[in-house]
Amino acid sequence: VQLQASGGGLVQAGGSLRLSCRASGRTFSSVHLGWFRQAPGKEREFVAAILWIGGTTVYADSVKGRFTISRDNAKNTVYLQMNSLKPEDTGVYYCATSLPYYRGNYYGLETYNDWGQGTQVTVSS
Repeated sequence: VQLQASGGGLVQAGGSLRLSCRASGRTFSSVHLGWFRQAPGKEREFVAAILWIGGTTVYADSVKGRFTISRDNAKNTVYLQMNSLKPEDTGVYYCATSLPYYRGNYYGLETYNDWGQGTQVTVSS
């Protein structure tokens, strides 16, 4: 599976960005689709995911109510709409997919075996 993330950039606090991640080589409907981020000097952390089971969406507490994850199966693309951005949202954002029909947790790095190259998001104060 190849994942291509895009949409990052520089934005002021309170602004919005929409990230996209296009995948090739796997049917979207059978995998967890996740977004993670990594700030300088920090570990990569879970942001949001769409689960293959029922299309359930889940979020980290730090982004709940501000970020929305969605997918377009026809385009094999997953999106992350980010509103009310804060400086602490700054980091490299990665999309990832799990193995098909994975039944483990959705928030761990080990759940996802294919990763995009990352796209930089910088939020200025």
